Amino acid sequence: MDMEINNHIRSQIISDALPYIQKYHNKIVVVKYGGNAMTNAELKEAVMSDIVLLTEVGIKVVLVHGGGPEINAMLKRVGVESKFIGGLRYTDAETIDIVKMVLAGKVNKELVSALQLHGAKAMGLCGIDGKMIVAEKLEGDIDLGYVGQIKKVSTKPILDAIAGGYVPIISTVATSADGQCYNINADTAAARIASCLRAENLILMTDIAGLCQDKDDPSTLIPSVSVSDVPYLKNTGIISGGMIPKIDCCVEAVRRGVRKTTIIDGRIPHSILIELLTNEGAGTEII
Repeated sequence: MDMEINNHIRSQIISDALPYIQKYHNKIVVVKYGGNAMTNAELKEAVMSDIVLLTEVGIKVVLVHGGGPEINAMLKRVGVESKFIGGLRYTDAETIDIVKMVLAGKVNKELVSALQLHGAKAMGLCGIDGKMIVAEKLEGDIDLGYVGQIKKVSTKPILDAIAGGYVPIISTVATSADGQCYNINADTAAARIASCLRAENLILMTDIAGLCQDKDDPSTLIPSVSVSDVPYLKNTGIISGGMIPKIDCCVEAVRRGVRKTTIIDGRIPHSILIELLTNEGAGTEII
């Protein structure tokens, strides 16, 4: 009897997932990968297996990653202090070399290797490759050094990789027209890449449940937010602190043509599958 019940549950799960597999078949989904899901071995395994499954059913996944903890560790190793201003890393000449080395070298290639070990074809790219991300210095009241803002995204290297059957794994270092390297915020880069690809969904993996009425109470999760709701939610303080730039990235992506964006809790195993292949979804969607 237990076996019959388990088989029924399994068949129901597959049956419920089918409409979503059909919905996303041959569509592009951009996943910004970071936080605890990137540093916890068990969660990392779940993400890799999720991407392989999605690829096998015909969903075109593009993985955009950060690497803050690894950059911090390398800076500490060489005796350079990590400095953040307004949530962005101050990036001097020494730091940009380390950012480039860690993101485009160590982190990117480890992710390529991990995904390939799970049976997928993966290709590591960075924003410098094929002039994928052209940037200029981010100007503001405070000088952040070699932190860039995106001027242009060329999707050709990404689409070429997808056409070849590869999962593109992208690190967010960019170059200017005159060849200067810039550090780009991974959420910002993922949003712009998703919009230029006309992605069906942009998923930001975080270490929180999503947008909550009370940020300290996950049970107050707001499952869906319209772009038009965002100013009110900012004025009332529901969107505040580190959530502001994440929501702004989502809003920009939707306005630029992404069907919807979602902030999900990367601490939950298989949260990507829950978001894409179930009716309930995961986290907060911005539509």
